Amino acid sequence: MISKADQLLLSKKGISAEQVAEQLKTFKTGFPFLKIKDAATIGNGVLNPSENEVNSYLEVWDNYCAEGNAILKFVPASGAASRMFKDLFSFLSAEYDVPTTDFEKNFFANIEKFAFYNELNATCVKNNSLGISELVAKGDYKAVVFNLLDFTGMNYGSLPKGLLKFHTYSDDARTSAEEHFVEGALYAATDGVVKLHFTVSPNHKALFEELVAERKAYYEQLFNVKYDITFSEQKQCTDTIAVDAENAPFRENGSLVFRPGGHGALIENLNDIDADVIFIKNIDNVVPDRLKPDTVKYKKLLAGILVDKQKRAYEYLTMLDAGNCAPELLNEMKLFLQNDLQCINAELDAMDNAALAEYLHKKLNRPMRVCGMVKNVGEPGGGPFLAYNQDGTVSLQILESSQIDMNNEAAKSMFENGTHFNPVDLVCAVKDYKGNKFNLPEFVDKNTGFISHKSKNGRDLKAMELPGLWNGAMSDWNTIFVEVPLVTFNPVKTVNDLLREVHQ
Repeated sequence: MISKADQLLLSKKGISAEQVAEQLKTFKTGFPFLKIKDAATIGNGVLNPSENEVNSYLEVWDNYCAEGNAILKFVPASGAASRMFKDLFSFLSAEYDVPTTDFEKNFFANIEKFAFYNELNATCVKNNSLGISELVAKGDYKAVVFNLLDFTGMNYGSLPKGLLKFHTYSDDARTSAEEHFVEGALYAATDGVVKLHFTVSPNHKALFEELVAERKAYYEQLFNVKYDITFSEQKQCTDTIAVDAENAPFRENGSLVFRPGGHGALIENLNDIDADVIFIKNIDNVVPDRLKPDTVKYKKLLAGILVDKQKRAYEYLTMLDAGNCAPELLNEMKLFLQNDLQCINAELDAMDNAALAEYLHKKLNRPMRVCGMVKNVGEPGGGPFLAYNQDGTVSLQILESSQIDMNNEAAKSMFENGTHFNPVDLVCAVKDYKGNKFNLPEFVDKNTGFISHKSKNGRDLKAMELPGLWNGAMSDWNTIFVEVPLVTFNPVKTVNDLLREVHQ
């Protein structure tokens, strides 16, 4: 039953009662597993361009930038970094006072290597009248960690990853957000302007704006560019209702409880962006300047492939609009759709010319993305697959383990033996051949979310995540997978990851 108070809450969030009813129904039925045809590998859905092809695509991208097209770098940055410091929070609450686990020992043995060391040392002096080395000498390790994590110190335990200092330079230390400033200048500038968009939480937006105000001019002078930096927050209308074990609405003090719908909710933020080409990359996947050349090269490669294939699709769509395409031309378009875009339909050969032309127009006139894929090294997460769609076609999809039926031995084997991993490295084209923006929510496969088990104030609940941004939210896009080197994938999941050689 929906009470008046519930109706007011729904109205405030911009969520309809029908949406809630649909979500409650899905909690009962669950999300279907996706049927997969094969894991995408080199030669079977994943491209591995030759050096000559790489150079050609790099030139394509440089020319595209020189034409003044609208380019933007989109960085999901709303998540708090608390999970980065899980082990240090455990140390603070432990019964022992000296580093005991390997993680704790590694942290303190190498503490001077962290980019935030100098600030942490100054914070310790301010709050404890002793520096880090002096606190460690007297065995007060927890004071050091407390100064790092607590709001009375540096507050790293509550800040987002984008505001943490990741890398040390001769004259300064950079946050991960600043490293994205640098990346943007190196591969996403057009007419001397770098457009960056960060999705942030409401709690942290002011801090991001403060960082931009403090540091933008420095990077503008360093790279001789101007920055156009914008922010957005995950929309409340994308929140999903929580339920109890019996799939009834979860309430607290009588009020319905809603939870953020996961990164898939950001398809709405992406839909609000006005740009021809959009780069997407996670906030924590950055490297110091000495390792950026590979990152820049392969970002440009992905973008070059994107605009090259998009140009060809645009040409075909214009021809289809003109009508009377010869059978030979229709066959050429069909091969492009099947071989270049890996959109496969066994029924195409049986279609007459009129039906084939209509089908080609529909499939070519979609958003397009090129996704970098790294070789699988055992990282948890999704990977590239050839999957069946609801219309019977097969296309390239990025799938998570939750979307695959692990009780199906064939499907489980495909997932476990996949050769590549999704590092979230995308370049997207979101306008049609007439220059109009696609309405991106129309291309979401709503059957690709998942249900997770959480708790709130000691009570168990079930939560629903929307189709992931690069998973089901982009299910009906034209997709190309390209192998990129592992050196371009350097995520920071724990604070000690910053001690890895690639972050030093």
